[in-house]
Amino acid sequence: MNSKFDILSDVLNSLDICGSLLLHESYTAPWAISIPDVKQLGNLLGVQTGTRAVAFHLVERGYIELTSPQQGFAPVIVEAGEMVICFSGTPHQISQGTDPPSISVEHILGGGEIPFRCSAEARGSSLLCLCGVFYLRDTHLNPLFAALPPILHAPVSQAETFQNLTGVANLIAKELDKQAEGSNFMVERLMELLCAGAVRSYMKRLQPQDPSWLTGLRDPIVSQALAKIHAQPGDDWSVDSLAQSVDLSPSRFAARFKATLGEGPMTYVSKWRIHLASRLLNRTEKNVSEIASEVGYENLAAFTRAFKRHVGETPSTWRMHHCQ
Repeated sequence: MNSKFDILSDVLNSLDICGSLLLHESYTAPWAISIPDVKQLGNLLGVQTGTRAVAFHLVERGYIELTSPQQGFAPVIVEAGEMVICFSGTPHQISQGTDPPSISVEHILGGGEIPFRCSAEARGSSLLCLCGVFYLRDTHLNPLFAALPPILHAPVSQAETFQNLTGVANLIAKELDKQAEGSNFMVERLMELLCAGAVRSYMKRLQPQDPSWLTGLRDPIVSQALAKIHAQPGDDWSVDSLAQSVDLSPSRFAARFKATLGEGPMTYVSKWRIHLASRLLNRTEKNVSEIASEVGYENLAAFTRAFKRHVGETPSTWRMHHCQ
């Protein structure tokens, strides 16, 4: 991988990850809490257009079972020292015990009574979990987001293998307990570290699999090409110029790139440019012509065709419908 350009950091930065806590509770089994799908959760939390609210659950003590009404979803047992992140946004339920009484997270956030909240005396031996959301911006055409599993299940307690996730989780818990000035800011920043650390731990545990962006990061040739594309997305890239930059023939480079990522190099360049363009449409007041030039299109008509092909709308229409 090109040490001069950190591709993973570039793509993580493009998501503008932050987070907030929904629950940090001890419950006595049996109990169950339902979490709505990503659209309803976003509406409940009042997130801005273009932001995705991704639920996560980190178990500090005990265990939870995560289930979903969606067909084909296999239940997931999350034990102490583990967390799950629901990147797919599927509606789900977390529970413990047989035939548990269920309430919605909306009920809890609205200040409703929680019948299974444990007593102070039982707190030391009952379940303790931390549940919240990661906010991700502009996930459309983000290659990392597309490569992540619907449900990411990661340990956080194996510090020697998974960096400092245990320390991050402990710091979040301490900040919540302290309720000191600035705690909300600290928790939000720590949430960002927790999400990025969980993604990185997933990547480290990833076994050889079908072509994907994460597989590409492990390939010494393909990762070099990716680093060059991300470092200078507006350059006049071609299969020939990318192949030359990694010292391969165009045919060998194109074949290796497609076998590793599952798409050709110029398709990837186009999708990444359109992702960057959508961010600029969302976050700046620049006009469409300026944005087209910035991401590598000298011809506005060509940019508009590429944007509509990948997004389904023209840049101007997309900005009107999706940006605030």
